[in-house]
Amino acid sequence: MDGLTPGETVDMNSADVVCRRAWNAVDPRDRTAMKSPAQNVIVHHTALLFCSRPRDSVSQLAHIQRMHMQERGFDDIGYNFLISGDGVVYEGRGWGIVGAHAKEHNLNSVGIAFMGNFNDELPSSASLSALLRLLHFGVLHGHVHPNFVLVGHRDVAKTECPGEHLYALLPKLRDQLRNQMMTAQVALIPCESLRISSEPGHK
Repeated sequence: MDGLTPGETVDMNSADVVCRRAWNAVDPRDRTAMKSPAQNVIVHHTALLFCSRPRDSVSQLAHIQRMHMQERGFDDIGYNFLISGDGVVYEGRGWGIVGAHAKEHNLNSVGIAFMGNFNDELPSSASLSALLRLLHFGVLHGHVHPNFVLVGHRDVAKTECPGEHLYALLPKLRDQLRNQMMTAQVALIPCESLRISSEPGHK
């Protein structure tokens, strides 16, 4: 885990995602389709173990899904996608499905969780680059609105998520997204436009 700040050129033409079947996800109890492209992208951390090997990531994904469904009563794993320390993107609920990751903001957002606790650790450059590729893909394929808002969970709820070290990198990520997605005419807008919920938690 190198903890490098984003700044290098990222190949935006691909966004490889490990599908649910590949990590043996349990079928969801129910799924609600989003009515339009996501207006907001909310960055989380799992606040659990940092994962940088596929075997560890798959084990952790199963643990998170089980926790969300059995302990929290969710219909599925709460996040739309999860990113491991080696830069692998795993499908959670996926594109176009309402998540359960940020109460009062689930209907119009995509929730992306970095696997680890980033109050304690630094996110890897591989994971940050994976986020950029995933969002570029989402915009180009109509899953995310071109004028989306990129925020941390703490911007919309009373929580430490996504951790101090990851949250501190969001401004640089916004700048890099703006620069590298100009050809797609993507214009990011400030996170202040999102209303902060008085309640943490999920729907």
